[in-house]
Amino acid sequence: MLGRARLIIAASFAGSLGWGLVLPFQYAYVVNARHWGATAGVMTGTLFCIGAVVAAPLAGRLADRYDAGQVAVGCQLVAAVASIGLGMASSAAMFFAAIALFGAAVTASAPASQVLVLECVEPPERRSVFAYQFTALALGMAVGAFVGGHVIDLSSPGGMWTAFWCSAAGFMVSAAFLYAASRLAVPRAQTMPNGSDELTLGAGGLATYRQLARSRPVRLLALASMALAAGFYAQFETGLPAFALESLEVAPSTVGTAAAVNCLVIVGLQWLVVRITGHHSSASLLAVVGSVWVVSWLLLEGALFITSDKAAVVFVLAFAVFAVGETMYAPVLGPLAAAVAPPGLVGTTLGALAALRTGVSAAGPLVAGVLLASDLPHVFVVTHVAINAIAVVAALRLKQAMSATEPENDPQVDNGALDSRRGSLV
Repeated sequence: MLGRARLIIAASFAGSLGWGLVLPFQYAYVVNARHWGATAGVMTGTLFCIGAVVAAPLAGRLADRYDAGQVAVGCQLVAAVASIGLGMASSAAMFFAAIALFGAAVTASAPASQVLVLECVEPPERRSVFAYQFTALALGMAVGAFVGGHVIDLSSPGGMWTAFWCSAAGFMVSAAFLYAASRLAVPRAQTMPNGSDELTLGAGGLATYRQLARSRPVRLLALASMALAAGFYAQFETGLPAFALESLEVAPSTVGTAAAVNCLVIVGLQWLVVRITGHHSSASLLAVVGSVWVVSWLLLEGALFITSDKAAVVFVLAFAVFAVGETMYAPVLGPLAAAVAPPGLVGTTLGALAALRTGVSAAGPLVAGVLLASDLPHVFVVTHVAINAIAVVAALRLKQAMSATEPENDPQVDNGALDSRRGSLV
C-alpha cells in the first residue's frame, strides 16, 4: 500500500512541476513575447478554466467506468502533448486550443488520481496520503515556477520553449509513476463483489447527475467546497495580489514573500495537522477551515487601517493563516466525497465537485476586478468573510446529515464508512 502511495505522491509532484513551469507565465508570454494583446492574455486564463470545467466531470465518469489509473495516465500524457502544442502554436487561435486542452488534461487527472488513491490505500491511511499528495502538489508548483522564472525569456517568441519541453517531461514522468501505481493496484473486478456498482455505472450521464443532486450530503458538500473555493482559492493568484498592491500599497516583493510563506507553512505543518485532526470528522474540519479563513480575511481588513509597512507584515501573516486552513482542507475532501457519493459514483462525484470549484474560481478575478477597480476594498474583504461563513454553515449541516444517516461511523465516517458504502474502493 505504501509503495503505491509513494508513487502517486511522486506523480503529483512531477505533474505539478509541469504545471508550475507554464501556467504562471502564460499571460505575460502571450502579451509580451507573442504580442497578441492583453485580451488574448485574459482569454488564455478563461479558456484554461473552460477546459477544466468541461473535462473534470468527464474524467470522473471515466474513472468510475474504467481503470482509474489508466485514465490518470492518459490525462498526464495529453497534458504533455498540450505543453508542446503551446510552444508550437503559430497563431493565437492555436494557442487558445492548446491552453484549453492543457487545462482540461491537468484538471481531469485530479479526480482519476483521487479514485486511484482510494482504491490503493486502506481507509485509515487515506487522509495522510491526500495530505502528502497536496504537499507534493504545492512543492511541485513552487519548484516549477522558480525554475521557470530562471529559464524563460519573455522578450522572445521562443523564450519559453525550454519551459514547455520541461513541462512535457514532468507530465510524462508523472504518467510513468501513475502507470506503475495502477499496475500495483487491486484490479477493479476483484473489489466489486456484487453487481450494484456496475448497475449504477451504466446509468446515463444526466440521470447520474440527477442522482447526485438528489443526495442532500452531496449537495451540502458541493456548497461547502464551492464556498471554500470562492472564499480563498479563487483570489489566490489574482485578487489577493491586486488587493495587496492597490489597496494595501505594499511592495511587489511582499506578494512573493507571502506566497513563499504560504507554501512553507503547508510543508511544515501538513504532517502535524493530519496527526492532530486524524480522529475528527471531515465535515467538522471543513467548518474549521472556513472559520480559519474568516480570521485571515479579518486580518486583511485590519491591514487596511494601518501603514503600508505594517500592512505588509499582516498580509504575509494572513497568507500563513490561509495555509493552516489548507493543510486541513486538502486531506479530507477526497475521503469525504467518497463517503457521501452514491455507490459506484465516487469518481463522478469527485469530477463534478472539481468542475464546480473550477467554475467558481474562474469568477474570482472578475469579482476582484470589479470591487477593487471601484475602490471598494472593504466590500471585497467582507464579501469573502460572508462566503466563508456560508461554507461553515454548510459544513456543519453536512456533519449533521452524515451523522443522521450513519451514526455508528461518526466522527470517522469518511474513513471507516467506505467499507460498507462503497465496496469497490476497499
